[in-house]
Amino acid sequence: MLRQPNELAIADADVEQSVAVVVCAVQRAGHSTSSCWFLYIVSGLWTALLAKERDPGRDVVLVEGDRVGWAASGRNGGFCAASLTHGAANGLARWPDEFAALQALGARNLDAIEAAVGRYGLDCEFERTGEIDVATAPYQYEELRAAAGTAAEHGIDIELLDRDQMRAEVDSPTFHGGLYDRRGVAMLHPAKLAWGLAAAARRLGVRIYERTPATELVRHRAAMAVRTPYGRVLAHRVALGTNVFPSLVRRIRRYTVPVYDYALTTEPLTDAQLASVGWKGRQGLGDSGNQFHYFRLTADRRILWGGYDAVYPRGGRMRPEYEHRPDTYLTLARHFFHCFPQLEGLRFSHAWGGAIDTCTRFSAFFGTAHDGRVGYAAGYTGLGVGATRFGAEVMLDLLAGESTERTRLAMVRDKPLPFPPEPLASVGIGLTKWSLDRADRSQGRRNLWLRAMDRAGLGFDS
Repeated sequence: MLRQPNELAIADADVEQSVAVVVCAVQRAGHSTSSCWFLYIVSGLWTALLAKERDPGRDVVLVEGDRVGWAASGRNGGFCAASLTHGAANGLARWPDEFAALQALGARNLDAIEAAVGRYGLDCEFERTGEIDVATAPYQYEELRAAAGTAAEHGIDIELLDRDQMRAEVDSPTFHGGLYDRRGVAMLHPAKLAWGLAAAARRLGVRIYERTPATELVRHRAAMAVRTPYGRVLAHRVALGTNVFPSLVRRIRRYTVPVYDYALTTEPLTDAQLASVGWKGRQGLGDSGNQFHYFRLTADRRILWGGYDAVYPRGGRMRPEYEHRPDTYLTLARHFFHCFPQLEGLRFSHAWGGAIDTCTRFSAFFGTAHDGRVGYAAGYTGLGVGATRFGAEVMLDLLAGESTERTRLAMVRDKPLPFPPEPLASVGIGLTKWSLDRADRSQGRRNLWLRAMDRAGLGFDS
């Protein structure tokens, strides 16, 4: 039975919990409690679970601003990737000297997720189906061909598919080819993963308090105090998984901005409809435009179709009304039937949206605060389903003060470039979005603004 706030053990503001780790996947006081896309409670759940695995005697408390799986953790696309760097190209561009290590760590991380699914009996529809990057224009196929060559040079096992091979896997008249990663991505049910991790954590003794937003993080003698509307938790170490919400460590807020992403799912396909598409391998797919779509089959044979629009709200504000965007839903539906005209007449059963936390390097960043008592990970930029487990390992290493293969990475030691303050952020992001759209309509040619952004190592993505 999930406890309500008035039943919490921490209801008395003077009660102190003697805990070693507090995992905070929370929202800031006064922030709307309506659904928001990429707040990764999964980050907190992995941290809690791994903290217990490392030291079963450690007392672990997780406080969550709403319910487990209520936001990004339960309603993302369900792509669980090995990549920790938002793809090989981004990893090679930013960390060429440690790219091989990052690839190995990412592969081990995905294997560890699969092992945890089996060990804890997580009923999350985990399928190691792989993913295909799809070319929907001839120039994109040439870019995939070049990427396949680069991958081969670095020992990455991916397969270039020509037009006929691609359409034999999944049939669309818009497909010109694909790049098939057979082992590096799994599909899963994100809400069931969150619920399963919560149940496993509870069995190990983790105390989870839902609907308990953390409002403040302050020093308390040699420990930290996490304040909530119902009391406080004292802890020697605190791990923050707040992601898209403003961090309780104020100085890291400038490194992320919210980007609203939207998705549709269809009604279940009939046998004839599914046969018209093929898709026997059940792979995840993503097209290769700057404004890309991601799509997959669910366990009950629906097609999840999302992406394309990456909407930065004016001033970076997050509001419940931004979570539904009918114009974007119509755009996604038109694009769906352009991709799969053989499914004309299929109805959409669900539509939703929410905020992703993106950063300028497209992959998570890490650090500590309050003299090492607080660890944080943020900026997953849409690839947090798999990478949050790695982020949990990094936070636990940092909080323990350990020098490990993970903490020695430049990726862990360095920060991305921060976004400029408003109104410069809105102007720059608006110009970037316009330029990316223009590139998609111009055979991928990047204008002067995008080339300058590339040289500076800056970007905007979902």
